[in-house]
Amino acid sequence: MEVSQVTFEKKPVLKNEDWWAVILGLFVFALGLGPIFGVDCLGWVTKQKVWIEISKSIAPISEGYAGISGIYSAFLMYLFMLGITTVGAFFMKFRLGKYIIGFSIIYWLTFACMIIGNSAYIGATPDKRADFGITWSLGLGEMGLVFAMIIGLIIGNFFQGFARFLEEAAKPEWFIKIGIVILGAAIGIKTVEAAGLASTVIVRGLCAVVEAYLIYWPLVYFISRKYFKFTPEWSAPLASGISICGVSAAIATGGAIRSRPHIPAILAAVIIVFVALELLFLPWLAATLLYSEPMVAGSWMGLAVKSDGGAVASGAITDSLIRAKAASELGIHWEKDWILTTTTVTKVFIDIFIGVWAFILAIIWSVFKVDRCSAKAGSKISAAEIWDRFPKFVIGFALTMLVLLVWGLNDPSIVSDAKNGANQANVIRTMFFALCFFSIGLVTNVRKLWNAGMGRIVSVYAVCLFGFILWIGLLISWLFYHGITPPVVGG
Repeated sequence: MEVSQVTFEKKPVLKNEDWWAVILGLFVFALGLGPIFGVDCLGWVTKQKVWIEISKSIAPISEGYAGISGIYSAFLMYLFMLGITTVGAFFMKFRLGKYIIGFSIIYWLTFACMIIGNSAYIGATPDKRADFGITWSLGLGEMGLVFAMIIGLIIGNFFQGFARFLEEAAKPEWFIKIGIVILGAAIGIKTVEAAGLASTVIVRGLCAVVEAYLIYWPLVYFISRKYFKFTPEWSAPLASGISICGVSAAIATGGAIRSRPHIPAILAAVIIVFVALELLFLPWLAATLLYSEPMVAGSWMGLAVKSDGGAVASGAITDSLIRAKAASELGIHWEKDWILTTTTVTKVFIDIFIGVWAFILAIIWSVFKVDRCSAKAGSKISAAEIWDRFPKFVIGFALTMLVLLVWGLNDPSIVSDAKNGANQANVIRTMFFALCFFSIGLVTNVRKLWNAGMGRIVSVYAVCLFGFILWIGLLISWLFYHGITPPVVGG
């Protein structure tokens, strides 16, 4: 049988999606440092508010820009996000005309979804109903993200010509990676404000991820080999994709063991579908079962949802749902984003270990020649290959977090201004998350997957996910985060 291999191809920095996530994320982060130096660089960004009158749904985030209208502010933010991403698109050789038009359509559809999701009848928490003069509300914050994904799903599955036109601008992993780099700043300043809790999240998050790797991966690999009769060439990327971190892990593993190129691509398509399904039900399940254990819920999202975009987005929804329910049921008002922080830290540690895991598997496949169809005898993987596969946006996240953490600990006088700037940058981060949601929906073509005969792969995923991954992840999260809660607002 002819050996088919994945050819190692090192992407130059300026053609690499991960590096552009770092570059653009750091650029937004740098602008967010403005208030520390007395410059309000991002005060014009559009803060979306819960509204009863739609004219009051958007406004500039900073009082210094109160003189400009919400519509003008929204248009400025659109131009800013279009501008910086187009620079990256140019160097990554996207078709610029299609990208600019596609991004514009996706942006404004997503923006409209976010406004609808912030209607007081949908998004107002129970304690805020009186402020809007209403007697009931669903209390479902971040529903705009879900609406964006649903609209994307509808377009992707029922208007496929339109979906193909938008494909050039539908970049879910790129958008979420930029957002995660920016998010590092908010987490860094939160760590300064509550150092004890933040260190607990980091240490326990690391432990939880190691536990998950040691349990999930061998089980999925064993089940796919023994009961579904997949070859090692299929089983290893499948185990990584299902048990670790979805698309990124499947691709990294496929490259590490030198599987045929179509294998990670097929697995990635199935993973995306399951991520979309998890986004629709897991945050609400977490809010129902774990509203008194918020950090458990946050960790669970990081361990259970198998993509960066899906995990962090589910953490954002869970954060909003649980805080609203805790306010209603328990009378407790927890600070925003701590649940999301737990999810993000868990997922970032998972991403860090993708490179380590790929390295381990590459050595095993090379030394023991596990599958001669996917590993050439005596082949070796170099340190350069592992570096190329390492998710670079993790570096950006760590850098933005550590800069504000170290700076804030050494000079507490900057904390207030740094928090202000991080909040401004966070508005852009939220919009990148929303664009990710829409794009996930857009690229999820359910019918195409079934027509391609992927039933066996879907069966493995369903059996493993619902059979043990969700529940082991919940148990691990409970063991490490039970009894830990975010700071109380004003506490």
